[in-house]
Amino acid sequence: MGLDAFAGSNDKESRPSPIDIHVGGRIRLRRTLMGMSQERLGEALGLTFQQVQKYERGVNRVGASRLFDLSRVLDVSISFFFDDMPEPIAGLHGTHHTTRVAGGFAEAQDGFGADEALNRRETLELVRAYYRITEPSVRKRVFELIKSMGPAEA
Repeated sequence: MGLDAFAGSNDKESRPSPIDIHVGGRIRLRRTLMGMSQERLGEALGLTFQQVQKYERGVNRVGASRLFDLSRVLDVSISFFFDDMPEPIAGLHGTHHTTRVAGGFAEAQDGFGADEALNRRETLELVRAYYRITEPSVRKRVFELIKSMGPAEA
């Protein structure tokens, strides 16, 4: 068997899995929402920022113990990294689609795709500003105000 026979299988194996890409995107999302740099996350995990980049791009698969460490440093449950997985990927791998909104308010997002909204700069700035409100009752009132300004829920 020649070397060409291995080229196809190695190429496929070297491409990141859609699940690894999704988990990496969720790591990046949470890190960004917290205003944390890749360097700071790496320091907290005992990694270089290049290793964090590889996790975020899905190039390196995140092992169970590393996922546990990430959940503690980023202050989220382990399931957060699998939330909002696109149905085609979730269905292909035998899981179900879940929806989660930052802050524990699980409500449907009508009118736009969650990925589109979460990747907009104004969304990140809004979430950062929201979490800088230290008083829980004030933060809850701000949340209710913003909800009241949108279209009525069905």
